[in-house]
Amino acid sequence: MLWISRLIRRGSSPLLAFLFVLAASVSGTPGASAQQAQLGPVSKLPLPRYVSLKSDRVNLHEGPSKEHPTRWIYERAGLPVEVTAEFEIWRKIRDSEGGEGWVLHSLLSGRRTALVAPWKKEPLLLTAADHQQPVAKLSPGVIALLKSCDGEWCRLQGPGFDGYMKQENLWGVYPGEKVQ
Repeated sequence: MLWISRLIRRGSSPLLAFLFVLAASVSGTPGASAQQAQLGPVSKLPLPRYVSLKSDRVNLHEGPSKEHPTRWIYERAGLPVEVTAEFEIWRKIRDSEGGEGWVLHSLLSGRRTALVAPWKKEPLLLTAADHQQPVAKLSPGVIALLKSCDGEWCRLQGPGFDGYMKQENLWGVYPGEKVQ
């Protein structure tokens, strides 16, 4: 905070100092571990963090208000997204393709889901072991309920499947993250 007062004393406006603070607070790194997380100024929950979309129609805005243009409309309830910043009732999110924008916090759920990664084509196993017989092959882009993760394997459930997949094959959970 000392550097902020130096900026102001050197002739920079308080607005410029505020913008520097804001930029520093919202610049999160993708895939940051839970141990490196900071707490959000509004929710007091870790930033970044994964959540899911609560509705099958969620508008992604360019900025934190309804007056900002809609950049995208998500039409997939349960889709995992990463919250990277907070401002009042708005959350800045990032999706699996890197798209970013702002959504109302009421359209997000703390329910953890995962997206089967398009870069891998691994089977779903009955137990968390490499040598097990596959119980299903999930297509890339399938959304599953994230029941638990031990840092290497995650238990997934969905319509017609219940089994384990390597954590590295999922988007919606950080590498090495443990989920109960």
